[in-house]
Amino acid sequence: MSKTSQELKAKKAKKLAVEDQIVDQKAQETPVEEVKTEAEVTETTEKVIKIARVRGKKYKAAKKKVDVLKLYSLKEAVKLVKETSISKFDGKIEAHLTVLDIGNLGEITFPHLETSAKKIAVLNDTILAEIKAGKINFDILIATPITMPKLLPFARTLGPKGLMPNPKSGTLTDKPEEAVKKLSVAKTLIQTEKKAPIIHIIIGKVSQPEKELEANVTELIRVIKVPKIKKLALCATMGPSVKVLIEK
Repeated sequence: MSKTSQELKAKKAKKLAVEDQIVDQKAQETPVEEVKTEAEVTETTEKVIKIARVRGKKYKAAKKKVDVLKLYSLKEAVKLVKETSISKFDGKIEAHLTVLDIGNLGEITFPHLETSAKKIAVLNDTILAEIKAGKINFDILIATPITMPKLLPFARTLGPKGLMPNPKSGTLTDKPEEAVKKLSVAKTLIQTEKKAPIIHIIIGKVSQPEKELEANVTELIRVIKVPKIKKLALCATMGPSVKVLIEK
């Protein structure tokens, strides 16, 4: 190889080395776009939604009636929640609690919380005729000891569906009206969020008397037990939150 060829080859190698060095330097100086995880994207989206959310005049006026730093007595809180509900419909009243542990805290039967999910029927001639015709338009059937024999021919139909009245379930009784009222009361599971010791539970409607709502909250506190409750607040479906003083 001639001396000239060697010099040209050396210059070419030097030039390539310089170009590689420039490329590396630019790569280091160029900022890398941060790749966000799905959780981070969700969190950012929620923040944007919260910032964009604007409260109406009615809500702002209602919130002014509530002292966010005050713990109200149960009686005061219930009254205030009803007053600050801004919904045009008969909204629900919710209880929000922070407790010590995560999980299932048992079941509660509120003394004043009816559910429309259960269709309760008291046996009479009309109901009996419907059963004979194969029509079952009820979820619970109540009978008295006097009317019960009329159902015996339909035991094979009602029995497997759990609709046959019996004393243990309270559906065979001398006082059907009391049974209807008792069985209409909602039985609710008390449980926290999956990853947080927070409970959200409906305790009644805005239209209910204050004493009934107070009784429902009192029962909720009794079932969960005071030492396990760290915070308690009430609010209407459309209304501000009211903090409740938990009496030890």
